[in-house]
Amino acid sequence: MPQIQPHGDALSELIMTVLSQNTSDKNSGRAFIQLLRNFKDWNSMVTAPTKKIEEVIKVGGLAKQKAPRIKTILEEVHTYTNGTWDLAELNTKPLEEARNWLLNLPGVGPKTAACVLLFALNRPALPVDTHVDRVSKRLGLVPEKTNLEKVHILLENLVPSDLYYQFHMLMIKHGRRICFAQKPHCHKCPLQKKCPKKKEYDAIGSL
Repeated sequence: MPQIQPHGDALSELIMTVLSQNTSDKNSGRAFIQLLRNFKDWNSMVTAPTKKIEEVIKVGGLAKQKAPRIKTILEEVHTYTNGTWDLAELNTKPLEEARNWLLNLPGVGPKTAACVLLFALNRPALPVDTHVDRVSKRLGLVPEKTNLEKVHILLENLVPSDLYYQFHMLMIKHGRRICFAQKPHCHKCPLQKKCPKKKEYDAIGSL
């Protein structure tokens, strides 16, 4: 089973996750590396023109939308931390207070907030990306037409909090290797006997 190793750098996790929105891990990773190469620290980044940030992260895609979000996020973090850039204080807050502070940042939704809380701070939050959302609905864990925000709430209530990380990682792995968005490989699925969608996909020739 995968084991979580929280890295403690909540701000880096926050910026990386914003960069990862609607793009591949490869491209978002390259964009984050470019940020590190072009700015010596968070102070130099927050004082840089938005256009400069946009140019630096364009390799990651959607730079025009993400650059102003990153700029505003850094301004908010600078104020919140009194210039220390250390978001470890979120560990001292009640979980929902910490989550709501993150959700009030531009471009931060339930998944991004949960990634910061879980991966950086080891707090009990369950990130739901497209794979987790899709597989959970196909397995009948949540109703099929549930919106993403509600899926977060339902899964956090369903899955034991000490298994959030394992559940997240295994569902992503399953979604990437077997339960594809188009033509899932049901014949390879170890969960096929319990999957409500198995007969439906068999009927349309997904195998």
